[in-house]
This record gives sequence, structure tokens and C-alpha cells, in this order.
Amino acid sequence: MKYDYDLFVIGGGSGGVRAGRLAAEGGARVALAEEYRMGGTCVIRGCVPKKLMVFASGHSGALREAREYGWQIGEGRFDWQRFRRRLDAELDRLEGVYRANLGRAGVEIFDQRAVVAGPHEVVLADGRRFSAEYILVATGGTPFVPEVPGRELAWTSNDVFLMDALPRRVLVVGGGYIACEFACILHGLGVETAQYYRGAQVLRGFDDEARGHLAELLRDQGIDLHVGTDVERLERRDGGIRVKATDGREATFDAVIYATGRKPNTAGLGLEAAGVKLGRWGQVEVDAYSRSSVPSIYAVGDVTDRITLTPVAIREGAAFVETVFRGNPTKPEHDLVPSAVFTQPEYASVGMTEEEARDERPVEIYSAAFRPMQGAFVGRPGRVLFKLIVCAETRKVLGCHIIAPGAAEMIQMVAVAIRMGATKEDFDRTVAVHPTMAEEIVLMKTPVRRA
Repeated sequence: MKYDYDLFVIGGGSGGVRAGRLAAEGGARVALAEEYRMGGTCVIRGCVPKKLMVFASGHSGALREAREYGWQIGEGRFDWQRFRRRLDAELDRLEGVYRANLGRAGVEIFDQRAVVAGPHEVVLADGRRFSAEYILVATGGTPFVPEVPGRELAWTSNDVFLMDALPRRVLVVGGGYIACEFACILHGLGVETAQYYRGAQVLRGFDDEARGHLAELLRDQGIDLHVGTDVERLERRDGGIRVKATDGREATFDAVIYATGRKPNTAGLGLEAAGVKLGRWGQVEVDAYSRSSVPSIYAVGDVTDRITLTPVAIREGAAFVETVFRGNPTKPEHDLVPSAVFTQPEYASVGMTEEEARDERPVEIYSAAFRPMQGAFVGRPGRVLFKLIVCAETRKVLGCHIIAPGAAEMIQMVAVAIRMGATKEDFDRTVAVHPTMAEEIVLMKTPVRRA
């Protein structure tokens, strides 16, 4: 059968764009449809604008610290509108780069919604139908807001980047990395910030010791963090949004931001009617090669709900092209993926948590918490944390967890060593770089506990 395209990609995020570009560069006839903006969650409403906001928010603490170091600096005032203009311009630039790269590769772009109409057919919002030998679903995720009275008054993380002005007082609902990051960002920009999370501790799924350490730091810097607390209802009152919590507390905020997770963006895509099996949360269920239950339909990125990180989606997209268009079956690797939570300070990790490791084998735990030189000199109380999980039998380092300024930059290098199978003795033999915080990684000689 003659198809209109060899590949039709639905979704213009990092995973879909990478797959479409690589396939086209290899000679495939490729089309891509995106209903919003090219770049997806990461570029438009996630990693990139968030990190720029992290940079902006960090300057408030840097200014305070500079005074303690002897700099004559007046009181600073953050200009959200000025920052927002530069942010919008940068996102426009990056979207242009994505489009240009696709265009150079020969990908045909449709700026509208596309849905699956069958194993080899897609339909655009304007009614046009196209056939394709393969369809790649890369529609990412969408914010999830639970059913609570007054939920229409709440923002999601998507809305934060579109604020016309900074709220004076804000509530962030959630305890995952997005919630913790936005609580730190808004607090750093001068917004009075509270955070409610229904669980016992923030950052579920991360290392327990690190979770507790970071929660303490969030409170120490002035974020009004309450765990074991959820929102019962929201209502417009007292010139703001009145929030009744499950623990009985009531407070009024100018804005309430729900960061309670994202769900796979599959609603209304026609996948189930085409025979594609979806999971409990709407995720496309795929095999190790990203193939769905329909042999001609694949999926990569957050829509599969495997590891919801941009670099993982990019790897999955590249592996899809290797498998389908280059005759080289390739499974994207999902183990030892480093990650970072861009709180202040950052929390970065790679490998296993202490809880995961001790359930599988005997382990030794090396951990150190201390006040770093830069902050201690001016009396800043925050403590950094460095932690290694080591297999007691093989001596291999199974996991590393760092809470410190620049932790994300450090973990990238540590991830290389751990992937290569470095042992604790390899770390011990490495000469420290002094004076740095990172030297602690190679200076922890005695385990704090064994399990």
C-alpha cells in the first residue's frame, strides 16, 4: 500500500521532534502535527521557563548574601513584567529553532490538532485525512487538578508562566518536584508562599533522608509548608481565594496553584477506538521498543508515563527511529537516569534510594550534612547533604543523593561514574578538589549505618 507519509508524529515536544527530525534526515517522508506551540512541555511550559525563573528567584538571596560579604547594595525590587518580556522572547526564539530544525530536515508541519483514525490514518482538525505507515504519539502530559469544590479558581503550573503580575500571597498545592520548585521560585521572587501536601512528606519516591532534609530547608527559608494537609474547598471571598484545608485551617490567598501531578495527554486522541491499549491513568502502554498494542502505532515521552523527563523522551524518540527506520532494534535505557529538583538549594540524584537498595541487598550508607563555607561565613543556617548508597558485597556505588547549590551540575558527573560501575574504593582513591562542597563525595570514609 502507498501511504501519504512514512511517519506521522502527533505532538511537537522534545521526543516527537527528535524522532521526526532523525527519521526525515534518514530519508523518510515525515509529517508532524502540534496543536499549541512547538517545543512541548519542556520548552514552552516546563523545564526552560522554569529554570529561567529559578535563576531570577535566586538573585534575592544572592543580594542579601552580597551585603553580608561587604557589598553596598540597596533594596532590590523584582520587575515581573520586564522578566516576562524577556522570557516570552526567549521561548519564541527556541520555538523558532525547533521549527527551523524540522524544516531543514524536510518535515512537513501542521499547526493544528491531529487524532488517530485507525492503525495507519490520522485526521487533522480541519478535516484533512492522511495515511502513514507508522504513527508516533508524543503528546506529553497535562496538569491534573483533583475534583474539589472551587477547582475552577485554581491555576496549574502552565498558568504560572502566563501571569500578568505576581500575586502577593500564594498557595502551592502538591508535594512533588513541580510543587516544591514553584514554592521556592515564588518565595524567591518575594511572594508570601504556603505549600500544602496531603502526604506525610514531600517528594514521594525520592530518598527518605533527603526528603526530610529538603523539607526542613524549605521551612527554614520561610515557605509555610504543611504536610498531611489537603484542600477541602476553594471559594472567592475576602478579595481573594479562601481556602479551607482538611486539617481545619482557613486562609485567603491571591492565587492557588495546583501542582498535583500531570497525566498522560491522550483524551480525545482516538487511540482506544484504533485498538491502542491505555493504562489506568490514560498512558499508552508500550513494549521495550515503544510499540503500542497496534504494531504500526508507537509512543514516546510523558504520554507513556515511564520516566517523565525530557532527556528520556529524546532518547526514546531516537531509539524509535533506530528500531523502525534503521533496522537496528534499540531499547531506550531507563535505569540509572539522573534527575534534579530545582528547589533552592537543588536536590539531585542518580541510582537507588536507601529504601530501594536495602530491600534488595546488604548496603552501607555514607552520609554527611554540613554548612558550606559560602553560607557559614555570613551566618546562613542551611546545611547541604551528600549521600552514597553502597552495596556491601560488590562495593559498587548504587546511588548518590545531593542537596546543595549546584547539585544538578554535580550529579551529571557522578552519574557517569556510577554507570561505569564505580566502587566506593574508586571514590576513595579520587583526590578531593579543595575547598569545595563536592569534595565531600570522595571524603566520606566511614558508613553512618548498615542495613
